[in-house]
Amino acid sequence: MVQYASAGLDASFAALSDATRRGVLEQLGRAEASITDLAEKFNMTLTGMKKHVGVLERAGLVITEKVGRVRTCKIGPRRLEEEMAWLESYRQLWDARFDELDKVVEELKHKEQVDGRKNRE
Repeated sequence: MVQYASAGLDASFAALSDATRRGVLEQLGRAEASITDLAEKFNMTLTGMKKHVGVLERAGLVITEKVGRVRTCKIGPRRLEEEMAWLESYRQLWDARFDELDKVVEELKHKEQVDGRKNRE
């Protein structure tokens, strides 16, 4: 199995594990927004939204820029390639396991059919 730098993966998956943060990413995928706008959209306090944006920022998924008193958020430059590679390796592993399970099930079905014929004779 390929080894991955776990700190980056941990930060990304921790950031993506929360529904609000996934919603923030969806929103920012449509347009940049201030933390105030995001807090209002998600019915959350400004402090709570700042914490969510901070988690996303530390994972490299969001970047913020402060102009005057307004902190604007936008999607970060990371493309989640490492995370996609990690997921793909496990998808392949599970596909192979399910393929083997399918073979066992087919063998058992075939054996059951053969045994059923023998019992009728």
